Amino acid sequence: MSDDGIQRASDVGSSDAPPVEEKPYKIVFEANKCFGAGKCAEVSDNWEMSLASGMAQPNEYFFGEEDLEHNVRAAEICPAKKDDGCIHVVDRRTDEEIAPDPHGDGTLSVDW
Repeated sequence: MSDDGIQRASDVGSSDAPPVEEKPYKIVFEANKCFGAGKCAEVSDNWEMSLASGMAQPNEYFFGEEDLEHNVRAAEICPAKKDDGCIHVVDRRTDEEIAPDPHGDGTLSVDW
């Protein structure tokens, strides 16, 4: 468990979530680890670079199957955290990290 009490993906940002049936995937974004490489915005329409901050930000944190592939690509291509990334795509139905999943076991790989 991290110092913030975060054990599972469902511990982060789910209080205002749409129904799982509508949007079964979510992004957990470690904004404090983003250094503005912009790789995510190159491969995903969901990600934009802020001109004001120089950092990335998602347009949507919850999404459906139709947006899964490009969000997974954004998570996998992120060079932050020594290439483990600061974008985490989570399947809300199983509470498992799909990408980048550096541990290979679906556990949330945040570094808070």
